[in-house]
Amino acid sequence: MNLQPILGNFALILFVLMVVTGAVWFLDVFVLAKKRRAAADAALAEYDARTAKLTADGIKVDNNGNRAAIEAAHLRQPTWVEYSGSFFPVIALVFFLRSFLWEPFKIPSSSMVPTLLVGDLILVNKYTYGIRLPIVNKKIIEINDPQRGDVMVFKYPKDMSQDYIKRVIGVPGDKITYENKRLTVNGVPVEYTQLDDYLDDERPIYHKQFVEKLPGMEHRILNTDPARSFNLDGVENFPHREACDYSYDKFTCIVPAGNYFMMGDNRDNSADSRYWGFVPDKNIVGKAFLVWMNFGDPKRIGGIK
Repeated sequence: MNLQPILGNFALILFVLMVVTGAVWFLDVFVLAKKRRAAADAALAEYDARTAKLTADGIKVDNNGNRAAIEAAHLRQPTWVEYSGSFFPVIALVFFLRSFLWEPFKIPSSSMVPTLLVGDLILVNKYTYGIRLPIVNKKIIEINDPQRGDVMVFKYPKDMSQDYIKRVIGVPGDKITYENKRLTVNGVPVEYTQLDDYLDDERPIYHKQFVEKLPGMEHRILNTDPARSFNLDGVENFPHREACDYSYDKFTCIVPAGNYFMMGDNRDNSADSRYWGFVPDKNIVGKAFLVWMNFGDPKRIGGIK
């Protein structure tokens, strides 16, 4: 049995912990606490009877301290119950926040440079694209659909245990053409404005830097000379592969219903929809909206565009 997908699913681990600690908490509140109270009452009654007998025999008894100690001993929670009760509300709160509101992620690769850098700690909005059931990721309430230009986290179609982050380039029904490192969306060429070259922090090389103007959204991208628009040999077989037409330095894809076409902003250093295909709606995790910390560069804190 391969445990890696389970161990890699933090939401599942949280859910199991919440269920276990919650079950113990409920068991204690409605069953164990009552049994401890009954046992304490019985012990106190026995103690009071014994004390009364001793008093009747003329023996003086220090009643207060002993009686309190007996009661406390019988009412004390077992360690496993005490810890479960303490952790349950914390685990439940974390599970709720990261399942329905915001989930933190850490950027592991350079595929979204210059928008996101390696080491950026980001927050992802879990409800903007609809309310989904935790674990199974099934949408139960429709809210908004992803828009071109959104930075989106999703489950990698080839391995659902991995979370990927890319930019939405094409929405359902869009015709996407990428030729000579330039996009055309539904027959309209995307505008580009060249900026100063970008110095790579990981390697001492410069990349060509542009502002890419998707409809309703502007963002920076990088190109690396003399890399081609994509590596044709790296294109895999994927669902709806027939919706794409590839040639040496050009491809055209029509985005199927319920799917999205994703690309990294570091265009020549990103494995994305050019190679492994479309992202189904069921794989969506949420919209990245904030860099909340980068321990190597705190100035990185701010919104994501």
